[in-house]
Amino acid sequence: MKIAFPTDDGKTISPHFGRAPYYLIAILEEGSEPRFEQREKSYHGSEEHGHHDEHEHNHHRDHSDMFAPLSDCQVLIAGGMGSPAHDHALSMGLQVILPAEKNIETALAMFQRGELKSDPRRIHNHGQGNIHLA
Repeated sequence: MKIAFPTDDGKTISPHFGRAPYYLIAILEEGSEPRFEQREKSYHGSEEHGHHDEHEHNHHRDHSDMFAPLSDCQVLIAGGMGSPAHDHALSMGLQVILPAEKNIETALAMFQRGELKSDPRRIHNHGQGNIHLA
């Protein structure tokens, strides 16, 4: 099983999926310790994301470029994400978990024990005044 964590630093879960420049992928195999690999991803700050100016994002564009590195993953654990990205992840068959836990190692251990809970308030609809939870 492969679990993706959007991250800025390889240790913490990014609070916003779209702004994270990397994924840390946890690779779980029966009877082995987890292995990790870091993958680059396009993000809101990159040219590929389709900014119109500094403050306006094209949030409803196709998110395929951000999700391409996850084609072999089964689970996405993120700090928060917009509803279009969330919908795209689900359409790929990813299990999406949006926990309060920020530490990747802790979140992974909680996931393995079946204790990691998702908070649907961490899905935000851009432009509708929703708060981004930290």
